[in-house]
Amino acid sequence: MERSKIVAIITGGISVLLAIAYLLLVQMLDFRGEMIPAPVSFLGLWM
Repeated sequence: MERSKIVAIITGGISVLLAIAYLLLVQMLDFRGEMIPAPVSFLGLWM
């Protein structure tokens, strides 16, 4: 195999691993539940 072909395969493998890691991270964050906004009194908007 040529060197450029090996580099392309390694780069593609790293890309796939990063994509899978990103999808797993998104799934973990999604399983935490519904995002509840902070109460208005904690936003520092004193009127």
